[in-house]
Amino acid sequence: QDAFVAFHVDKVLVSKYLKPLQIGELATDQPSIEPTKNEVLVKDFRELRATVEGMGLLEPNQLFFFLLLAHILLLDTAAWLVLFCFGTSLLPFILSLLLLTISQVQASWLQHDLGHLSVFRKTKWNHLLHKFVMCHLIGASAKWWTLLHSQHHAKPNCFHKDPDIDMHPFLFTLGKKFSVELGIKKKKYMPYNHQHKYFFITLPPLLFPTYFHCHTFYIAYTKKYWVDLAWMLTFYIRFFYTYGSFLETKTLNSPMSLHRMLESSWFVWVSQMNHIPMDIDYDKNLDWMSTQLQATCNVEQSLFNDWFTGHLNFQIEHHLFPSMPRHNYWKVAPLVKSLCAKHGIEYQCKPLLTAFADIVHSLKCSGELWHDAYLHK
Repeated sequence: QDAFVAFHVDKVLVSKYLKPLQIGELATDQPSIEPTKNEVLVKDFRELRATVEGMGLLEPNQLFFFLLLAHILLLDTAAWLVLFCFGTSLLPFILSLLLLTISQVQASWLQHDLGHLSVFRKTKWNHLLHKFVMCHLIGASAKWWTLLHSQHHAKPNCFHKDPDIDMHPFLFTLGKKFSVELGIKKKKYMPYNHQHKYFFITLPPLLFPTYFHCHTFYIAYTKKYWVDLAWMLTFYIRFFYTYGSFLETKTLNSPMSLHRMLESSWFVWVSQMNHIPMDIDYDKNLDWMSTQLQATCNVEQSLFNDWFTGHLNFQIEHHLFPSMPRHNYWKVAPLVKSLCAKHGIEYQCKPLLTAFADIVHSLKCSGELWHDAYLHK
């Protein structure tokens, strides 16, 4: 199936694990595509993928990723050097904090590439560098990220299947359908009619310092990801050793907490601009392309947008071809647009600030729908 092809780079390797699971063959008179899926679109998308492979768009440019890693390490080193050279007064502290935040966010985009096996041709090298970047440079579990993110890609914005929307209904009510359902059932975990206001002080600044920070250790421990835990400890040893020589013990947590909050805010605005404003529903078992397009949108291309978002401004292309190196998204985008136009599928592309505003607007609309349904007798 298209999802299987999208996620697995080494088809020969994974085929070994599939053989024991085979239970039979379809009869020649049986359809190979389920009735909920668009057979013509499935055929056209598979032709597009063959074209993409023929154009070499799934082949990584390793110089591109080397330069990304180099600029991350330079920023990380510069953050320490600022305090080393200029002391810990307010201005050097702020500059160091900003450099550290930029380094961490850019590392999170790079680990995303590695987790999708799009940096090296060999899977084992992607996994190895993924542990270095995610566990050592960021301090989180690589396997934890893969576990959650793979589910997100398989069924984006599908309730109970996409962990990225698990914030519904306990913190926010998401999507028109679910907001009305929640209101009719008279359920109220939060004052959802004000969620577009409290969003600013909850999810963006607190996702990393609270939920992610604890959840990554919890999953790594309960699932016995001992190698990841060992790598993660090296991040904290390095951080407290390098910055502990400048800062007193009682103030050492300040750069850790502040850069996590800044990093979290950057990450949340970028990651949610492509999904929260889109359709959120139960799994309808649609074909691969329809599933991805109804849950994702793009942001306009520019050098700044590409760098700032880690090329996640090309969210549509990324979701259709998860293992594609990000430097090739712009090349496949015209082909995806053409296929969307052929089948009457909306291909949304917005300015960056509009995409940010749409997060707040969609939360406001969902909150109002819940409020109206909740008050309705």
